[in-house]
Amino acid sequence: MTTKSKVITWIVAILILALAGFVYFKFCFVYATSDNTGTINYFKKEGFIFKTYEGKMIQSGTQAGMKSYEFKFSVEDENVAQQIRDNANKEMTLITKQYLGVLPWRGDSRYVVDSIVVR
Repeated sequence: MTTKSKVITWIVAILILALAGFVYFKFCFVYATSDNTGTINYFKKEGFIFKTYEGKMIQSGTQAGMKSYEFKFSVEDENVAQQIRDNANKEMTLITKQYLGVLPWRGDSRYVVDSIVVR
């Protein structure tokens, strides 16, 4: 193997590792976890190829004059989706994982619900 082919092999290997690292941090690395409390505004299963659960939660302000905030989320787990459907008219806390990127089979939101706590 010549020096030129060794250099090209190393450059290709480094580029592949860099691309793999980028994909991991963009789509698989959990950037943050959070708890969001409120009531479900809507919750539905949608999609053309990948059917995913999408929803919005209304988080009301606690001070006078504050507006309510809509929190958009996705759900991967069928059991968690059923819990949300069963308790849709109650106040609940959604425990979410935030990713840096969106994958079509994971949902439309970077916030993916991991579990819920019904109040």
